[in-house]
Amino acid sequence: MKILLLGKNGQVGWELQRSLAPLGELVALDRRDADLSHPEPLRERVRQLRPAVVVNAAAYTAVDKAESEPVLAHAINALAPGALAEVAHEVGALLVHFSTDYVFDGSGDAPRAEAAPTGPLSVYGQTKLEGEQRIQAACDRHLILRTSWVHAARGGNFARTMLRLAQEREELKVIDDQIGAPTGADLIADVTAHAIRQAVRDPACMGVHHLAAAGETSWHGYARFVLDMARELQPGLVLRAREVLPIPTSAYPTPARRPLNSRLDTTRLRQTFGLNLPHWKTGVQRMLSEILGPKATT
Repeated sequence: MKILLLGKNGQVGWELQRSLAPLGELVALDRRDADLSHPEPLRERVRQLRPAVVVNAAAYTAVDKAESEPVLAHAINALAPGALAEVAHEVGALLVHFSTDYVFDGSGDAPRAEAAPTGPLSVYGQTKLEGEQRIQAACDRHLILRTSWVHAARGGNFARTMLRLAQEREELKVIDDQIGAPTGADLIADVTAHAIRQAVRDPACMGVHHLAAAGETSWHGYARFVLDMARELQPGLVLRAREVLPIPTSAYPTPARRPLNSRLDTTRLRQTFGLNLPHWKTGVQRMLSEILGPKATT
């Protein structure tokens, strides 16, 4: 089975190179090989390779910047997935695509199921939702995996930012009214591999699924856990911050509105694929262990 992976150098794409390799012949491309802002060359590349599975781990993820670059965000997050869906249908491939909790409006406090009404608050969320819709309209054989608060030891992330700021400042202020589940790129990649293996055999498994770690927290709770674990994992690490103060979203305005409720109901995914999703603390602790290893620096 030939698998085409797009976005190989992103947080999820990097982990997918590992998790997808046992499934078959993996062709992994980065932005230089496949530019999602230009859909036509992308179509031709898929036609040439004729993969059995196309995994799109590439996206425009700069949430605030998307407000001032809506055309580029739309090209990458909406038009490109639509083009991939059309050519995947043409060659008979399964298309796997990653989406986000930002397709919802973030109201209420209950986890959202896959069929819950959408209502994105930002350009990023709007373009990601349109990408989903274009895929569903053009390709029956698809897996759309919505996730939230993605983290990885590789590259920049919230945990690294908190560690850096805690070394520089005596007090941190972190939002406490946005609730979600930090979800590791490694978990996303492993679940994706399981889902592909089952979906190629059983079309009933296809469709939209929510994929997020178990449990929930706020960014404030996330930050406190990161700093507590950092002190435990690396006792010699000097963190000046002694207080992490909770603040509301209204006290930290950004160009793009964030959903307050990022909870995702993962029941369908767990039941369909027979998988367990570990608690978010497990994944964050593992990430911090990599970041704060004996030779690591923050």
